[in-house]
Amino acid sequence: MAKIGCVKSFSTRQRPSSSRPGDELAVLENGDSRAVSLCEENSETALSSESRRGSFTGTGAMARLSYFFFMLWNWASHRVNPETERHDSFLERFRGPELKELSSRESNAQSVGQNDMTRKRNLASKWPLATYNMNNCNNTDDKKEEIKKDEKKEEEKKDEKKDEEKKDEKKEEKKEEKKDDKKDDKKDDKKKEEPPKEIWIMDPAADQYYRWLTIIAGPVFYNLMMIVTRSCFNELQETYSNLWLFLDYTTDIIYFTDTFVRSRTGYLEQGLLVKDSAKLRNKYRTTSQFKYDMISMIPTDLLFLKFGYNNPEFRFNRLCKISRLFEFFERTETRTSFPNMFRISNLVLYILIIIHWNACMFFAISKTIGFGTDTWVYPNISHPEHGRLARKYIYSLYWSTLTLTTIGETPAPVRDIEFVFVIADFLTGVLIFASIVGNVGAMISNMNASRAEFQAKIDSIKQYMQFRKVTKELEARVIKWFDYLWTEKKTCDEKEVLKNLPDKLKAEIAINVHLDTLKKVRIFQDCEAGLLIELVLKLQPQVFSPGDYICKKGDIGREMYIIKEGKLAVVADDGVTQFVVLSDGAYFGEISILGIKGSKAGNRRTANIRSVGYSDLFALSKDDLVEALTEYPDAKKALEEKGKAILMKDNLIDEAIANAGADPKDLEEKIIKLQGNLDLMQGKFAQLMAEFTSGQARMKQRVTEMEAKVKSIRPEDLSEVVADKDKKVQ
Repeated sequence: MAKIGCVKSFSTRQRPSSSRPGDELAVLENGDSRAVSLCEENSETALSSESRRGSFTGTGAMARLSYFFFMLWNWASHRVNPETERHDSFLERFRGPELKELSSRESNAQSVGQNDMTRKRNLASKWPLATYNMNNCNNTDDKKEEIKKDEKKEEEKKDEKKDEEKKDEKKEEKKEEKKDDKKDDKKDDKKKEEPPKEIWIMDPAADQYYRWLTIIAGPVFYNLMMIVTRSCFNELQETYSNLWLFLDYTTDIIYFTDTFVRSRTGYLEQGLLVKDSAKLRNKYRTTSQFKYDMISMIPTDLLFLKFGYNNPEFRFNRLCKISRLFEFFERTETRTSFPNMFRISNLVLYILIIIHWNACMFFAISKTIGFGTDTWVYPNISHPEHGRLARKYIYSLYWSTLTLTTIGETPAPVRDIEFVFVIADFLTGVLIFASIVGNVGAMISNMNASRAEFQAKIDSIKQYMQFRKVTKELEARVIKWFDYLWTEKKTCDEKEVLKNLPDKLKAEIAINVHLDTLKKVRIFQDCEAGLLIELVLKLQPQVFSPGDYICKKGDIGREMYIIKEGKLAVVADDGVTQFVVLSDGAYFGEISILGIKGSKAGNRRTANIRSVGYSDLFALSKDDLVEALTEYPDAKKALEEKGKAILMKDNLIDEAIANAGADPKDLEEKIIKLQGNLDLMQGKFAQLMAEFTSGQARMKQRVTEMEAKVKSIRPEDLSEVVADKDKKVQ
């Protein structure tokens, strides 16, 4: 079997070599030489076995000898005439550049390893066949190892190149990023330098928004009144068709403009007006009014091309903007100075609109049934008197007014549809006019609310004076004083009116009303603004009637007064002789509320001041001034210095007492106050100690009671308690 396999392998291997000797190198590279060596090893083993059996005779021995000589010849021919590999474009394409480099490296390696080759030649001279087979095996193994090493080196080089390329790419990317960053910075700088483009925004709190509501309210009211009128009274539509064409499309343009204005109307977000157009559009789309605006702008006028222009009922979708009219009424009510009158006028307008629509519907039903067909519908228009447009509308309006006000005196309905329409009118009239009458009554009562409240005060004072039997003269003075307050509109209590406002707005209103008056006082000139604001908030308005004394000589001064309006006279003790008359802007009593040391008058009034007519004054109390000055010590010193200068100018101050330092009376008063506070603290401390001792006694008593109970407990009771606990646990 070994022989047959060897011969077959030899014959199959020999065919391509004989036909193409130049291709044997490629066959050896593909591992064919390894198969030949294996076959020869098998043949050698077979020969050794046969030699053991002594079978060197016969055809087998001749075949082996011939094979041996052929192999020697083949090896010698390869040695003497080494064949070069032919240029083959197909092999180059198949091997690629890597195998080309390997072949060149193999040629270099052969020149380097000449010593190894000489040693192999010596061996080949002794054992040519074995050397041939060994060379083939070793060469292939060495080549494979060299190829692997070369491949590894190439891979390492490629990896290094890739790493270098990546590094270069990273460097380039960093450079590009830096360039981009610089460009972005430049762009940002340009953006910062360039101010943002401002878009037009409608502020709903501005006057411009109210003006636009006034403009849009006109077209809405026009459509509300005229579309139904033109739809029912065809003569009106046909007579003035050009006018209606102009007015209709003018209102449509205003409608489209209003939609744009709505999309740019700002709203408050976190207390700030939003000015982003995208946000405003999104907000507008989420509102219900957006749907109604879109419906109102549907071009239903295109139906005129099919049905004719004299069909204004196709424009009823324009009434979807009626909310703009209501918004205009609400804004006007808050802005007007006569809100009650406006509410009444608004209600009357609603009544007229309802009557107008009902009149148009009556005429439309009469036209559908037939004019003059019965007593209920509109009379026959063939009659010249009833054929006029004015008579048609006025008759329908008269019938609608009588029906909705439930007065009656209209022709009775004849047909079923007429009965249904009249019943609906009666129900509508009852519900609508009941609410309207109720609202009108509430408005009228609100209009007289202030008068009723003021009259209630007068009545209560009258009852009191009658009960206490006050003289008629004094009663008459009181009534005249109230009449003056009502006629001059000074009945309102400022604190009550302003109590709902925040403190900042109160201060601003008070500054606007009283600051100029307060600055007229000499001692308050050049004071800090904060102190003036504090004092302005503490001014109290007072009204005095003719002959009233504001202060008398010798009274303790607790207030200072500033004349806002009226005349005051400084009179003698008899009350008749007048020394001087004080008018608007004058003031008095400022020295008495400062309490300056050394003042010869002290805090007493030095003159009699009487009101000549009705006088309006502002009063500032001493307590309010002291409270305000506690937060402004520098201002307090400045005011005292100004007061001393005024007194020294008028020679009304004792300089020895003023320069003596602290007033002993003031020290005594302070010591007395301290003693009183100390006594009070001691009393409270004694009360606390008593409560503490009583609490301790109660606690001791409870502890002794608990000890007695514990001592009385027996061990058996404890065992029962433990057993009960164990049962509960189980």
